[in-house]
Amino acid sequence: MRVIVTTVQTPFIQGGAELHAKSLRDALIKSGHEAEIVTFPFKFTPEIYISDLMEFISNINFDQMGWVSIDKLIALKFPAYYVNHSNKVIWLLHQHRAVYDLFDENSADKTQKMLREKIYAYDNIEFAEARKIFANSKNVAKRLKKYNNIDATPLYHPPFDNERFYTNDYLPYIFYPSRQEKLKRQNMLIEAMRHVKSDVKLILSGVGGQYEKNKMLVEKYNLQHKVRLLGYITDWEKYSFYANALAIAYPPYDEDYGYVTLEAMLSKKPVITCNDSGGPLEFVINGENGFVTNPDPAELAEKIDWLYFNKAKAISMGKTSKQIYIEKNITWENVINQLLY
Repeated sequence: MRVIVTTVQTPFIQGGAELHAKSLRDALIKSGHEAEIVTFPFKFTPEIYISDLMEFISNINFDQMGWVSIDKLIALKFPAYYVNHSNKVIWLLHQHRAVYDLFDENSADKTQKMLREKIYAYDNIEFAEARKIFANSKNVAKRLKKYNNIDATPLYHPPFDNERFYTNDYLPYIFYPSRQEKLKRQNMLIEAMRHVKSDVKLILSGVGGQYEKNKMLVEKYNLQHKVRLLGYITDWEKYSFYANALAIAYPPYDEDYGYVTLEAMLSKKPVITCNDSGGPLEFVINGENGFVTNPDPAELAEKIDWLYFNKAKAISMGKTSKQIYIEKNITWENVINQLLY
């Protein structure tokens, strides 16, 4: 089968969505299919760019490209799912959240409100006409139901290079690898370390718009002996930090899916998350393979200390994490079977 995967990307910015598309293409090829990724350039401003891109994509048909016929199209991200194809399936990573759950009615100007209305109209038509819609998590499916009254089937997939994660030791540090942005809430974990009584350390990796602010926060509270900001690290370093951590922290706000949770489970580590973190709540069972707390630094600190003083239990929780992952059948073989047949 000849398959096209459509998505969007802001040039020079790579994250989970880009790895998702590459992993899907590789899994399709490994399954014996021909597969290509078609990526449209995306930027969040000005609004007219988004509006024009929506119209451009909605006028494209991928049934036939020159002499090449396309058997299947898998659309991932807004507005790439507006592409036309007679055998299209949508695997929704997320909608344009800036006009949905993250939209601020009070601060939005006329242009932003007009874009929201246009996206709602386009989305409602597209989703209603789609032959099949999957979402990459229950959280994404829940948003689709809330705002568009459309049902989608959650379809979990493994993180990139899932076979490379391993377990080694349970050393006295908490690891949190992620882009340093407001919604990821590294600042809340830094605040939590002010309340931590044990000798456990917090290791943060990743760069982003909040990196310098988080660095200043560490200095403000004189936490240099308890918090390390590594910035960019290699993949091999990341695997090692996972393998040797006492636990993994992942407390973002309303995450779509969250590879960090799955990577922790593959590494046999307990996960500390929050009750408003979205995607991680589909995998973390409070008290069994980690902890779910209020988004409160003192509560996060309490659980960090508990894992430090109860290492045997932390190890047991980590083993439970891996078992839950296995039971959910999170494999590319399952994904391909669902998307293509």
